Amino acid sequence: MCGIAGFWSRSSAHDARAVTTEMTDAIRYRGPDDSGCWVDASAGIALGHRRLSIIDLSPEGHQPMPSASGRWVMAFNGEVYNFEEIRRQLPDCRWRGHSDTEVMLEAIDTWGLEAAVRRFLGMFAFALWDRQEQKLHLVRDRLGIKPLYYGWSGNTFLFASELKALRAHPDFCPRINRDALALYVRHNYIPAPHSIYEGVYKLPPGAILTLPGWDARPSPQPYWSVREVAFEGSHHPLSLPDGEAVDQLEQLLRDAVRLRMVADVPLGAFLSGGVDSSVVVALMQSLSSRPVKTFSIGFYEEEYDEAKCAAAVARHLGTDHAELYVTPAEAMAVIPRLPEMFDEPFADSSQIPTFLVSQLARREVTVSLSGDGGDELFAGYTRYPWTLKTCQALRRIPRPVRAAAARTMSAIPISAGNALFSLLNPVLPRRYRQVRGGDKLHKLANILGSARPGEVYKRALTHWSQPDAVVCGGSEPRTVVTDETRWADVGTFLQQMMFIDQVSYLPDDILTKVDRASMAVSLEARVPLLDHRVVEFAWRVPDNLKLRDGATKWLLRQVLDRYVPRHLIERPKMGFGVPIGHWMRGPLRDWAEDLLSEARLNAEGVFATALVRQVWEDHLGGSRNWQYPLWDILMFQAWSQSASAAPAGAAPAGHAGQVSH
Repeated sequence: MCGIAGFWSRSSAHDARAVTTEMTDAIRYRGPDDSGCWVDASAGIALGHRRLSIIDLSPEGHQPMPSASGRWVMAFNGEVYNFEEIRRQLPDCRWRGHSDTEVMLEAIDTWGLEAAVRRFLGMFAFALWDRQEQKLHLVRDRLGIKPLYYGWSGNTFLFASELKALRAHPDFCPRINRDALALYVRHNYIPAPHSIYEGVYKLPPGAILTLPGWDARPSPQPYWSVREVAFEGSHHPLSLPDGEAVDQLEQLLRDAVRLRMVADVPLGAFLSGGVDSSVVVALMQSLSSRPVKTFSIGFYEEEYDEAKCAAAVARHLGTDHAELYVTPAEAMAVIPRLPEMFDEPFADSSQIPTFLVSQLARREVTVSLSGDGGDELFAGYTRYPWTLKTCQALRRIPRPVRAAAARTMSAIPISAGNALFSLLNPVLPRRYRQVRGGDKLHKLANILGSARPGEVYKRALTHWSQPDAVVCGGSEPRTVVTDETRWADVGTFLQQMMFIDQVSYLPDDILTKVDRASMAVSLEARVPLLDHRVVEFAWRVPDNLKLRDGATKWLLRQVLDRYVPRHLIERPKMGFGVPIGHWMRGPLRDWAEDLLSEARLNAEGVFATALVRQVWEDHLGGSRNWQYPLWDILMFQAWSQSASAAPAGAAPAGHAGQVSH
């Protein structure tokens, strides 16, 4: 795992080598073992690299790396797991070392860029300079596991693994993109291709960007896409007995895990005790001759603690298990580090435990396998069956009746609804009792007003329902979540929900979270469930092998049943959260109040002060639980402060920046 950065400029008054080094030093934690810089002054191109040595620890793995022919130079972040197989397919090459980077370069030299990339199995983001044709290529892996930003600033084209490396270039002028900020307050992340800065983009997963000149403005071209895989898989589903489907999935997962266990450094796995991480660890242990190192974080708050379940799975599998119970104070101590760690506004509060478990694992290993991806591939989120049931129920109610009920519920003040349920709860059956019942009545009214399944699901994914009203001067761009014309041509609405999540929530939230949290401690996280062969197989799996008899991830559970007793796994889905809403009312209140103060919001002019203050006061008063929308605002405020980004028209310190409206 590494970090890359570089630029291409028509003319520069700066020392290219010094500037590139400054850019890569900004992300040194992504690669603390080595650094490198390659410059062609006549072409105006510079590539930089920070190395976390995983495969071939010798100097022969140093980057940026030229090809044997001298035509290509590469700065590469990630791992190509099948490099040994590719190496055997290139018998005429004279090898200098044993790194996957060298194999990638020779494969490109032999077969061409796109043909070679299609053979790469792994996670990667790389910059490739073609000295012969004077072209720069940027490439990102199929699922978006590794990040890559790019953009233009004046006469300079810039690229890097993280935004802070771009900010280190003296020509970079940071201008906040308020349209992207509107996206952020809906989603709690900024979906690709957008970024928080004007003129800076995320390279979409599965894409290649080819620049014939520094000032060219080409569009990224896909070499693989979830949309095409979803279409093919849903229209040509598997027709197998259940047992054979389980066998095929198990074999695919075993090979995916086996490949990701190749490393020249200590290796382990995150273990939450849920289905996904337990499958990964079970397969690892079955492939290992000694106990696999596993890691979990525990919380003293029972409703957030998964450590006991993880420990039970670890005992059954015989892993070398380490756990750390974290106090609220220890968890909250991570919060001041989040803005710099995530480097862009990001508000999934499970970022806190993800960092803590990464920090724990890094004490003993350099590589850790993770179970991310199972929910999106095998229908694991509870919102999937909930949305399907809700839509089914709504279809039975005439639309005028639903509209009238929604108006009636919305007319009841939240405080009155809360008080009413407080009086009724003692005499109501347990399943009908509600804490903050008025709040939930208003949420139900919102759902009743939804006309289509897509609208119901959009509301399930939304934090702030009217982003343009929250962000001053913002105009929310259309995305796959809000624009149904971007949906895949698949057969069922369950498949549509999984498609939406795989192209947005998975790369831009889940994988971003894992990448930034793990790399902050120089830990490489590998995700075997997102082997693209597993993804393609999952899209051929019929819905009834994913959701069956009320159980999510049915097929994946059948694989796990071969290794772990069901009673160790079966429990309500918890996620990986922290009681952030409770903390806002308690120990985080002063910190939040400072960031959300009326004077500050008015002075900055980024958010609608009255709206944000009302939400904050409702949350403090307990009438509504606004923890997620508020965390969005707080994480932007903290990021803005940390990054010295111009909040409202004033240039940030050290930059001639401006806010874009």
